[in-house]
Amino acid sequence: MITGELKSKIDRLWDAFWSGRISNPLEVIEQITYLMFIRRLDILEQAKENKANRTGRPVENPTYADVTQVLRWSVFINESPENMLTQVRDGVFPWLRALGGEESTYAHHMKDARFTITTSNLLAKAVDMINGIDMGDKDIKGDLYEYRLGKIATAGQNGQFRTPRHIIQPPPQRPACRRDLRPRPRPRDGARILRRPDAPRRQGPWGLLPHVPGAV
Repeated sequence: MITGELKSKIDRLWDAFWSGRISNPLEVIEQITYLMFIRRLDILEQAKENKANRTGRPVENPTYADVTQVLRWSVFINESPENMLTQVRDGVFPWLRALGGEESTYAHHMKDARFTITTSNLLAKAVDMINGIDMGDKDIKGDLYEYRLGKIATAGQNGQFRTPRHIIQPPPQRPACRRDLRPRPRPRDGARILRRPDAPRRQGPWGLLPHVPGAV
């Protein structure tokens, strides 16, 4: 179960996503999951490198090539927030979508991966929170995932799924018509007012009311 400092970090990060205009809980979980996966790739690569150093053999099935070393989690988290945002948006995610080859199962599932964090401050907070998670502890990762799913249920109960602004805002008012389309007054049903044919017309609220001889 997620408690203590980690729970507080997740809650603060959740609020930071809302402040960063990412209010859909599913999208919040999606972005956190992508970042956790990117860190996991780097951890697995470090394990391969440690094994290669012990055995004196080359790294088996390396995930990162020489030109993509700058895309590793352990590398870009040391950049400034602004540079880190640029690196993740323009470098890591395009590489992530193409990882494994175009025909691989991985590429099929990751072809729609998108990075929607638009502020360096929000990315820095997310990286800081994820960097403090013990990725080797399966229980913590499972509890973290369950806690994030619970956030979706809570958001639905509290009405925290945000309505798009174009639905909330009223449509623009149409220009007023030149013709006066206001309804003219008419006698109430059943009311009959007798008037002499030579009776003068009377002034109504919208102008002179015509008198029709013989009409009531």
